[in-house]
Amino acid sequence: MARVKRGVTTHAKHKKVLKAAKGYRGRRKNTIRIAKQAVEKANQYAFRDRKRRKRTFRALWIQRLNAAVRPFGLNYSRFIAGLDRAGITVDRKVLSDLAITEPVAFEAIVGQAKSALAA
Repeated sequence: MARVKRGVTTHAKHKKVLKAAKGYRGRRKNTIRIAKQAVEKANQYAFRDRKRRKRTFRALWIQRLNAAVRPFGLNYSRFIAGLDRAGITVDRKVLSDLAITEPVAFEAIVGQAKSALAA
């Protein structure tokens, strides 16, 4: 049986890892053993943070909404309760965007939520 030389395959694998490690500092960018560890860790962080990004943005929208409804004499939790009672189903992302870009429309929504709380 013929001998299989693996130089081509190994070189291709190494090139792939070193390309992914481009821009890293020190030996992490050009020494295959260290670069492989660095790339693997970077991929773990990337996977974790794709999930975490969703949480972070939701927290940002909530903070923006809380700040936007304070001038109307409400806080975030009372505002959401009012929306629920009024039967308004708009998500936090859209509400946050409305508060920034369309203050008049947002004020109307806050008014509806307030009246639903009072009733």
